[in-house]
Amino acid sequence: MDLDWQVCSRARLSRDARFDGKFFVGVLTTGIYCRPICRAPTAKEKNVRYFSSAAEAAEAGLRPCLRCRPECAPGTPAWLGTRSTVSRALKLIGESGLEEGGIETLAAHLGIGSRHLRRLFLKHLGATPRAVAETRRLHFAKKLIDETSLPMNEVALAAGFGCVRRFNAGIRQVYNRTPTQIRRLVRQTPAQPENEYLFRLRFRPPYNWKGMLAFLAARAIPGVEAVAHGAYCRSMALNGVAGCFAISPDAVNNALVVHLQFGEPRSLFYIIERIRAMFDLNADWAAIIETLRSDPMLLGPAEANPGLRVPGCWNGFELTVRAILGQQMTLKGATALAGNLVRTFGQRFAGANGLTHLFPSPEVLADATLTGIGLPRTRADTIRALARAVCNGQLRYEGIVDSEAFLTRLREVPGVGEWTSQYVAMRALGEPDAIPSSDLALQRALGLANSHDFSKRAEAWRPWRAYAAMYLWEIGAGMSLEARRRTKSAAVQESTSRHHAAASG
Repeated sequence: MDLDWQVCSRARLSRDARFDGKFFVGVLTTGIYCRPICRAPTAKEKNVRYFSSAAEAAEAGLRPCLRCRPECAPGTPAWLGTRSTVSRALKLIGESGLEEGGIETLAAHLGIGSRHLRRLFLKHLGATPRAVAETRRLHFAKKLIDETSLPMNEVALAAGFGCVRRFNAGIRQVYNRTPTQIRRLVRQTPAQPENEYLFRLRFRPPYNWKGMLAFLAARAIPGVEAVAHGAYCRSMALNGVAGCFAISPDAVNNALVVHLQFGEPRSLFYIIERIRAMFDLNADWAAIIETLRSDPMLLGPAEANPGLRVPGCWNGFELTVRAILGQQMTLKGATALAGNLVRTFGQRFAGANGLTHLFPSPEVLADATLTGIGLPRTRADTIRALARAVCNGQLRYEGIVDSEAFLTRLREVPGVGEWTSQYVAMRALGEPDAIPSSDLALQRALGLANSHDFSKRAEAWRPWRAYAAMYLWEIGAGMSLEARRRTKSAAVQESTSRHHAAASG
């Protein structure tokens, strides 16, 4: 990837947090690479080289800075917001690393040759897929060394190393210190109880935590999710192990604080990556606002409430069921139905903050009698059909390479239409350009009468239509009932006038 050295230089000299994670600074005289926000003494420009990724800096023989900790940088490739092969490959690496078969297997999943995949990674990241995966693994291991009291053998397993010997050798090679020596350098923090962890996940400012929390609070599933005292909490299960986590903003740093309770350290990397996606921590607000500000309707709200993100989800199946429950219902009514579903079919869970259940699995809902919880028969049939499609492998929410193919299969489930599939694309697949154009609230916010007019207006927001939708929903939520009636009436009159004009022409 080509970097503009003048932009990088200005960002480095000003230590601009908006560029954190977009590039890395290699100092040739020390052999160390840093984040652009590093507080170390500023190196002379002639001694500096800029890298588009940490893996590229590592491939150039540089070591990560122990002061600014590159492993904590938020990740935002420049192509985020596109459906490029590289972005899909990075998503797969984030979910499972490089599986058995390595780059060949990864390339086969993507439907291209391994040589072409290597070329794409070298072009955009300056490093091969294997080097990127290895750097991520080492960075996560460093994060565990610094932020947890896990024994080193468990750190090795959690970070995806096959054995402790490889872990020790990798850390020593990259950091020029043993794992134990690195832990001694860390400012000591209070030890966490067994199976409890505390992580800080960085983001580039601005981040609209208030907007994120309000969105999640309005849709929280009783017993599974809770929002209280400025924090979001939820129960979850992974590979048969139950746990929970709570998320709150860091009062000092551009970060979210994660309090995690989970009994299987091997799953920590996956959990943290899922939480990063769930809270959209990799978003590049500077790129998003450049597009959104072109629409006068979005300019005011975006500048008044900067940093609004697209909330993801913990589990794609859960989100789809929740969306089906909300079809042709108020938000309050759908939330009550979701609570009934969880209490009737969910597994009991003893957690804090009112977390009492785990969301029911597809296996449980596939043959469940759902009409007993007050669910209309047609929607009960849809949820059962969805659950069966997941159970028999027709639908897989993990390892999705082709979003459009997945959404096509999802729409084949009776009762799942375009609105539901686009909502799932936004929140479960993390597609930044997805938008449910048939959503009446979105149309009302713009004073439009139909999805056709809305879709035409939305073309100008590509590739960030999902973020535009978040602002329009916020606009709609702030409109009074009378204002909504006036907006709807004006939109209908405008549509009628256009129809008459077309007919007379």
